[in-house]
Amino acid sequence: MTSQRFTVPDMEGNGPSRRRLLAAGSAAAAAAGLAACSGSASPAGSAGAAGAGSTPRPLRAPATATAPATPGSVAASAPPPGPDLVPGGPATAVANGPRDRPRVALTFHLGPHETGQDPALARQLLGEAADLGVPITVFAVGQWLDAHQDLIPPILAAGNEVANHTYTHPTLTALPAGQVAAEIAGCRDVLARLTPTQGRYFRPSGTSTASPLILTEAGAAGYRTVVDFDVDPLDYTSPGADAVVARVRAGLRPGSIVSLHFGYPGTVAAFPRIATLLRTAGLTPVTVHDLLTT
Repeated sequence: MTSQRFTVPDMEGNGPSRRRLLAAGSAAAAAAGLAACSGSASPAGSAGAAGAGSTPRPLRAPATATAPATPGSVAASAPPPGPDLVPGGPATAVANGPRDRPRVALTFHLGPHETGQDPALARQLLGEAADLGVPITVFAVGQWLDAHQDLIPPILAAGNEVANHTYTHPTLTALPAGQVAAEIAGCRDVLARLTPTQGRYFRPSGTSTASPLILTEAGAAGYRTVVDFDVDPLDYTSPGADAVVARVRAGLRPGSIVSLHFGYPGTVAAFPRIATLLRTAGLTPVTVHDLLTT
């Protein structure tokens, strides 16, 4: 595929030198070990892309799946509920959609993070997304969502999508196979009970890149696709709305998957500006499912 030249407008009127400084600052923060959703996660590597017009990341030999360690959880190899879930070999990790289509997926992690999770901030952001007509993909922590079921109607009311972000939000790369399986299956089953038409995708917690073990256990639980990302503004470090917008702008391309979080005031404040940024650049916000399949 022929690569495209793509320039995202500078919403504050800053010149190219400022964009380079902002992008360099974001890269330095990532190099300091700030991986998505976890201070202890390994830094992001060079993420491969899959889906239409992209290439899957190569996998190492899969690990052997074992029974979940959490009492009462459903084994990852059991026939899974939910749409499009087919147990099998390792899942494929994707970090972006097709680069030849002017679309972008904004993804948000919902659940306990470093600063907790204020449901009022979640409602505020969901309201902004609905008012602006911007569909988002919500990667929910199963245990937290089960305790805050009142958020499900506003999540689904505006054409948003709900997906799996583990059951308790551990650093998944630090767990053995059985516990990884239990975390994936635990959230899968919560979503099947609360949002039976949702839950097609999985994103691991505590890491910005799915490991071979995670891909193996996700595949055994029925997930064919694990969703990484290619734009990470590190909004969970609370850098402020201006930094969040600038970092999104610096990394944005057609087909990008952007990682963001509920629960941070700076992210809520940045959201309308990000929506304007996308549309000024001629990019359409869509759910992950639409990005990868249509």
